[in-house]
Amino acid sequence: MDHPLKARQTAIAGLDVGGAHVKAARLVDGRVVAVTQIASPLWQGIDRLEVALAEARAFLGPVDRIGVVITAELADTFESRRDGVAQVARRIGQAFGNETVFLYAGPAGLVPLAAAADHVRGIASANWHATASVVAGVLPDALLVDIGSTTADLLAVRAGADAATGYTDAERLAAGELVYTGATRTSLMAVADRVPFAGIWQPLMNEHFATIADVHRLTGALPEGVDQHATADGRGQSVAESRARLARQLGRDTEDASEAEWLGVARHLAERQLRNLHDAAAQVLSRTPLPDDAPVVSAGIGSFLAQRLAARLARPVVPFASLLSVAPEAALWAGRAAPAVAVAMLAAEPAAPYPAHTS
Repeated sequence: MDHPLKARQTAIAGLDVGGAHVKAARLVDGRVVAVTQIASPLWQGIDRLEVALAEARAFLGPVDRIGVVITAELADTFESRRDGVAQVARRIGQAFGNETVFLYAGPAGLVPLAAAADHVRGIASANWHATASVVAGVLPDALLVDIGSTTADLLAVRAGADAATGYTDAERLAAGELVYTGATRTSLMAVADRVPFAGIWQPLMNEHFATIADVHRLTGALPEGVDQHATADGRGQSVAESRARLARQLGRDTEDASEAEWLGVARHLAERQLRNLHDAAAQVLSRTPLPDDAPVVSAGIGSFLAQRLAARLARPVVPFASLLSVAPEAALWAGRAAPAVAVAMLAAEPAAPYPAHTS
């Protein structure tokens, strides 16, 4: 007679704690079953993180082990990266308990929450390393392109290992492996300083009048539900309101041009952002040449930009979520919240070796 009780399932969670969002993933017996993103604007105060962590805990439910990557330490709420790691780690412990939480520290792997102070350099903004480690375990050669709300990570995977040359944010910025451009929160004045308009080169105002979300909303590229923060002027997220913000960036009003002309301006700015990403990819690939058939692994809420970049590089595209065992209902956000999923996968096998950082 079969035993009436089924074997207990192992539930593992992954958290990506950033300065703008907390992303949470739940794995059951190695399968991704649920993923979410929660707005957490840390610049408004540490209490916003506490609220987001409480929401993440409710979403995840009971779990056996939690892997965490931290990217929030650069928020100006904190005095330094060390202070940021310490404060965020403390809040995570308060929300989830110290015993089941492990922080991802890059090449050092997962370390106990209590050891955060001993691994600040490894922990700080290591979300990219977790994702690259998972990709390297599946694909021997690839260019990982993870584009979030604020930043883009471009990482070469070569011969089954992370081939990044930088580790800290400063090093990665210089290496082209970190680009401060994202799918929603980037100010337009950071994308271009002028645009073609009515036969002239119209300078943009150096003011936070509009964001790249307005551009991608006008072009129709921005996915539903990914823009979780207030707009530059505090108004709504309609196409008409995005058009008004774009016009203001040029020192103009919407009636100064037709809808088609404003769409042309938006398309130019989208192209300028893509050029910036292309330049970074060229820098990375000039240092770590990959086989011609090595794919771009697309991840993040800006995966649509990664796909365009892959076409420009004449490389195939492999969505990050396609590399995993994922429940259909979790597939969309599993790709958008890759580091949270990746650190959960790494936490699921704590004794397994981690792919080496080659620099």
